[in-house]
Amino acid sequence: MLDDATGRTLSVHETRRIPWLDIVFGFGPMVPIAVGAAAAWWLQGQPLDYLVALFTLLYAASILLFLAGVHRGVSFRTEGGPSLSQIVTMLVLYGLGLAALLCAVMGKAVVAVALLILGYAAVMVIDPIAARAGEVPLAHARLRPIQMPIALVSLAVLLWVKLVAPY
Repeated sequence: MLDDATGRTLSVHETRRIPWLDIVFGFGPMVPIAVGAAAAWWLQGQPLDYLVALFTLLYAASILLFLAGVHRGVSFRTEGGPSLSQIVTMLVLYGLGLAALLCAVMGKAVVAVALLILGYAAVMVIDPIAARAGEVPLAHARLRPIQMPIALVSLAVLLWVKLVAPY
């Protein structure tokens, strides 16, 4: 790092390998979504199914909001400054996450799950492309295609549960 009166110059070397912390903090947050969807399926029609589904939706929305923040955070360190695609991706993910959060709180579970599925699918498609363009960490090109299907399958299960027994 070179620091002078006008600013700071960073030199970064990224590996294509997924760092172990990205494995822990990438797959770990997917576990509550998978467990919540499985529990909602298992508890279907029982008194706690509403709370389990609601918690899962709120949690999944918060993770999507976090992923929007990751895009914005990385944009601060992008060579040449934030790109339009980074800002648009951040706004889309944030909008989907916030809308899903509001829908979940208003009792519109099916809409909330659909928005979350759209958001997580977008991350799965966009992040590998953005990684090759230097707009997210390079390891995301390998991480997202194996991480996001966990959330997508879990949310699809939750969608099925809510279509069968909507609250």
